[in-house]
Amino acid sequence: MRADARKNRDHLLAVAGTAITEQGVDVSLRDIARRADVGLATLLRHFPTREALLEALLHTSFAELTAKAGELEASGSPDDALVSWLRDCVAWTTEYRGVTVLMAAAIEDTESALHASCVTLREAGARLLTRAQAAGLARSDIDGADFFALIAMLAWLGDQPALAPRADRLFEVVASAVLTSGGSGRAEGEHRPRTGS
Repeated sequence: MRADARKNRDHLLAVAGTAITEQGVDVSLRDIARRADVGLATLLRHFPTREALLEALLHTSFAELTAKAGELEASGSPDDALVSWLRDCVAWTTEYRGVTVLMAAAIEDTESALHASCVTLREAGARLLTRAQAAGLARSDIDGADFFALIAMLAWLGDQPALAPRADRLFEVVASAVLTSGGSGRAEGEHRPRTGS
């Protein structure tokens, strides 16, 4: 890619990131183009679909979360690793309101630009879950797809102004429900997710 084309692409991504942070993933592509001071055709030349724009924007975050799962899988207790990664994923989704709705759809749509990244992320979480299950620290009747759905559910709660105040407590409820009694003997509040990050 030519230097000027890369510069234009990076500018579009920076503007899109700000717009999506402010308005959520449903922000108008025309509005993003206007903010970037380019025509819609220019935006679509770089990113033909909303999913393609999001994949480019979120690629680094997906890679970081996948790498974090690998690090946690190699160290720490299986139950702590599972809950820590769940917490990180839910915290990340708060940066881009509505992203989990698109991720849930993309994981079933092999044509989506987000499909491969979402599948990789789900598999990373599934490995952490399987590790905790093998140690007898997580319930055995859920799988990676269920775990991914729980992330989407907790993210959705955080997106709802009326329910957001309950999000921390409900995170603890869900985390405790995923872990078996042998893995949930912690002081109340220890699994509380970070907020405002």
